[in-house]
Amino acid sequence: MTPMEIALEEARAAAARGEVPVGAVVLGPDGAVLARAGNRTEERTDPTAHAEMLALRAAAARRGAPRLPDCDLVVTLEPCPMCAAAASLFRVRRLVFGAYDPKGGGVEHGPRIFDAPGCLHRPEVIGGVRECEAADLLRDFFRALRPARGDPSGARIDGKEGQGAALDPQGGSGPLDPIT
Repeated sequence: MTPMEIALEEARAAAARGEVPVGAVVLGPDGAVLARAGNRTEERTDPTAHAEMLALRAAAARRGAPRLPDCDLVVTLEPCPMCAAAASLFRVRRLVFGAYDPKGGGVEHGPRIFDAPGCLHRPEVIGGVRECEAADLLRDFFRALRPARGDPSGARIDGKEGQGAALDPQGGSGPLDPIT
């Protein structure tokens, strides 16, 4: 399996748990998998439990070091600003991601964390790897959360407020749909 295939597997597992389908893998200098994770924000009731954060923390713990300068982070979706900043703080060598995220991304979109004057470390960035497959996972996940077209109630299917809730009752882009 390629690293992106492993990340996509983690994303599928996250979706099966009701989490936004994002997966991440941290590779050591020899290409071996140090850590892998999928989103767990709902399960852990922790808004910072993004796949990237979990994988980076696990890789650093496994190595017994706070920095990962010879490691690569592979993730299915362009990291949000928090995760992009974490990749910089962990000093990853390379960031590889699948789908671009025009609404919530922090690398090629939004605040472009690595281009900020205060950014202390800028990893090599490679975007668009298996982009269509990663985008389809997200699109399908959010489509399933939306109420059927024509349902004026806009009812939530999970009964929760917050992530995955209160999506557009007309089936348009919901507030959490990172891919249009």
